[in-house]
Amino acid sequence: MRKFVAADFNCESWNSVESYLTDLQNRDISSKESFKQWLLDKSELEAVLEENMAWRYIRMTINTLDQKLTESYQFFVTEIQPNLAPFEDSLNQKMMTSPWIDELSKDKAYSIYFRGVKSALELFREENIAVETEINTLSQQFGAISGKQMISYQGKELTMPQAANYLKDPNEAIRKEVYDLIVSRRLQDRDALDSLFDQLVKLRNQVALNADCSDYREYKFKALGRFDYTVADCLAFHDAIEQLIVPIVKQLNEKKIQKLSKVKLKPWDLEVDPDGLAPLKPFKNGEELLDKSISVFQKLDTYFGDCLKTMKSGGFLDLDSKAGKAPGGYNYPLYESGIPFIFMNAAGAQRDLTTMVHEGGHAVHSFLSKDLELTGFKSLPSEVAELASMSMELLTMELWSEFYTDESDLKRAKLEQIESVVKVLPWIAQIDAFQHWMYTNPNHTKEERTQEWLNLSKRFGTGMVDYDGYEAVLESSWQKQLHLFEVPFYYIEYGIAQLGALGVWNNYKKDSQKALIDYKNALSLGYTKSIPEIYETAGLKFDFSRSALEDISKNLLNSINELN
Repeated sequence: MRKFVAADFNCESWNSVESYLTDLQNRDISSKESFKQWLLDKSELEAVLEENMAWRYIRMTINTLDQKLTESYQFFVTEIQPNLAPFEDSLNQKMMTSPWIDELSKDKAYSIYFRGVKSALELFREENIAVETEINTLSQQFGAISGKQMISYQGKELTMPQAANYLKDPNEAIRKEVYDLIVSRRLQDRDALDSLFDQLVKLRNQVALNADCSDYREYKFKALGRFDYTVADCLAFHDAIEQLIVPIVKQLNEKKIQKLSKVKLKPWDLEVDPDGLAPLKPFKNGEELLDKSISVFQKLDTYFGDCLKTMKSGGFLDLDSKAGKAPGGYNYPLYESGIPFIFMNAAGAQRDLTTMVHEGGHAVHSFLSKDLELTGFKSLPSEVAELASMSMELLTMELWSEFYTDESDLKRAKLEQIESVVKVLPWIAQIDAFQHWMYTNPNHTKEERTQEWLNLSKRFGTGMVDYDGYEAVLESSWQKQLHLFEVPFYYIEYGIAQLGALGVWNNYKKDSQKALIDYKNALSLGYTKSIPEIYETAGLKFDFSRSALEDISKNLLNSINELN
């Protein structure tokens, strides 16, 4: 229920927004009560505006071919956000000069919140408003380009997620034929995506220099609020993955090579079942995926199931892959309504089931933290947000019998999930290391970028995949990672959270009831505690060092061996 913003406000013009900002800017906040009310009103306006932008983004990504939807989102990015930025800085300054800051900071939630505001003040530069607007406009081109990528196979027009299902076909001729169609289509956009990325790197570097940062990495670490770990910690994580996880991936590939009777794998062999079994098909369409996911969540915890039921009844999901839909999947928190939105590209594959429970974990997080006092308390650091989602992938595994009535299929699905955890960790490290290099070498050429990617592919790869004749595919394989274009430096969080999720799962196997209580208590905190404190509430240590990885890698190997 709105108390500050009018019930009929819909953000159709800058003037309609400005009056609320002017009210906040000019209001007297000399008493503790008036300051707290000012914070609540500011928070309400933030929630309304963020949800307004969210719906514009959601509708645009569902149908990138509808120009009106694109224009609606662009209006917010080009007309509202640039005008909003100087007001946000002015209000942050007003906030941080309040005599009541120190007293409110005795509450850890406010201390965490004010810490983030202080960092935003340090980074704000008026000249960056126009640059950020250009970046936001450019970055949405990735979804538009990718959303148009389709192939024609056996008389059918297939989206990339739909086409990817054929890469699990036991018939190698089919796999190769579809793979060739997929990569040929993607390579048509290689130059366009390279050009787009060149522009983004240049603009992001300018933002950093304008903010008196040495490079975009320094800027982004501050902007992301990475108060609890450093660049050195990230680099050490890369080394640990290379030394401890890559060897496990090599073992998995060696086993697959033997079973397929090959000397090396070809790129179209990476997703196929080595025993020649047909790909798992856990559901037929998005409706079935949702209904069975609700059942799984309900069995794990009735609250989890109720969250998905609420989203279904309100139409807060769009799950099926279709033409013109942007790639990927996400859970978008809607801070005013308190009900999040799940977007994904389901095509009937096991990976779609994983995506659904992953995004469902984010959704549960949104519900558990929706009643926190300020919008800022609900704005989660990614290391915490991804802990919620990745834990849910593992916690629900034993209940996937809802999708697989055959015990052998269920076993395969669980093994595929554990192996995917192992395989994704080197990719996470590679993408993160790539970003560290790119943004500390912002004047690099396209050729230098390609060479660095190939160097990292050797470092974090197994050397067991033969790309002879497909060199261009390997060179440009980074282009399929949405995060590089739209949310730079947001990726190592998946690795950090994955290790935490494995800890939650391990706790669950020891004491399921206590592990779920700890998990829910941690998620209910939103961002009212530090990341290490939230992890501690979940029954974990915030640790992604080599020593932590040594135990985790052993447990992963044991889990794989138990399922084989």
